[in-house]
Amino acid sequence: MEMYFCPLYSGSSGNALFVQYGNTRLLVDAGKPGKAIADALAKIGVGMETISGVLITHEHSDHISGAGVLARRYRLPMYATAGTWQGIGSKIGEIPPGLTRVIGADRDFYLGDIGVSPFSIPHDAADPVGFRLWGGSLSISTATDLGHFSADVYRRIAGSDLVLLESNHDPDMLRANPKYAPALKKRILGDYGHLSNEACASALLKLIAGGTGTVILGHLSGENNTPGLARRVSETTLAREGIRPGADVQLQIALRDETGEVYCIRENSQA
Repeated sequence: MEMYFCPLYSGSSGNALFVQYGNTRLLVDAGKPGKAIADALAKIGVGMETISGVLITHEHSDHISGAGVLARRYRLPMYATAGTWQGIGSKIGEIPPGLTRVIGADRDFYLGDIGVSPFSIPHDAADPVGFRLWGGSLSISTATDLGHFSADVYRRIAGSDLVLLESNHDPDMLRANPKYAPALKKRILGDYGHLSNEACASALLKLIAGGTGTVILGHLSGENNTPGLARRVSETTLAREGIRPGADVQLQIALRDETGEVYCIRENSQA
């Protein structure tokens, strides 16, 4: 069997990820308008009517802005923690009866053919989670919106075949950005903010040592980062340890406003 993953959108302006295993297709987050998400799915040959549900990481707008539309228009169930539902409140409008599903960190469940393992993440939201998604012995993890790469996050995603890992910002660009208030800079740089390029690169070393073969750098800031810079920091860190991107690990970038490529992982191989 094969497991598929596509970063439809990944960035501070909106997030939506696609995962498929067997006959089950899921979205992780719906942080773009419903039409934009449907159009992105169409680009990879997937109809919205074939999606089984949406897993929501937390209540910030770049992860939920299209969720209400998808629930109402396509009758898609929405899965989020109790704290996230409380944080969402009325932000996405009314969810039709029966489509609100409450999950919990460390409470695994199946959604069709896919095993879902939510885990707590260090971020300034009510009850945020990342997800490790299982298809048989294969697994894909999403680890963004991390103030720091904690030992618990590593424990929950170590050995994943593919990881979408946050490489949000360059600290120097952020500190010099005149558009950002000091409080916002402090929040982003804090232990419950977002992972910098350097912190991402350090986490990347641990993931590779743990057996991960494909890492996609995601959730890049549009104001305080560039795809080239994010890649360069990670590649430089890997090179110091003798790790060769393209040979020892597949290192890719998820762009903020462009539908990414579809990744296929198989047992004993990554693509």
